[in-house]
Amino acid sequence: MRSYDLSPLHRFTVGFDNVSRLLDAATRLDDAALSYPPYNIEKLGADDYRVTMAVAGFAESDLDVTVEDSTLIVRGRMDRDETGDDAEPRTFLHRGIATRAFERRFELADHIKVEGARLVNGLLHVELKREVPEEKKPRRIAIGQGHARAIEHQAEDASEAA
Repeated sequence: MRSYDLSPLHRFTVGFDNVSRLLDAATRLDDAALSYPPYNIEKLGADDYRVTMAVAGFAESDLDVTVEDSTLIVRGRMDRDETGDDAEPRTFLHRGIATRAFERRFELADHIKVEGARLVNGLLHVELKREVPEEKKPRRIAIGQGHARAIEHQAEDASEAA
């Protein structure tokens, strides 16, 4: 198992306490969990993203997309039995379309909001948007004369005491 020493990062970062938790979670994942269902993550614009998952065979009612804290969770489970629409069971000569249950988690960065989800031609598209609040956007800080004023204030106090 890999371990990372993040203590050098703490010298110049503030509020990134969850980074070690994310790295630990990433090292615990196995390759089988990462292979199904296949997915893409696209950057559509400066603040727009899309997660696309190949979910062939799943209907909208078989899929569940939720956000818990800052984690996007996509679950799939087929409630139908393997008999299909017919009353008789099917016999497969080759079965290449997986219909097993899955759960895929995506950690969302701060200020990423889920706009919606849609199922088109066996692909589940989850639309994401970064919405940075006005108070979090970069702003210019004016440099004032606060220190000089404090010196003047001290001088006034000294003259009053005399």
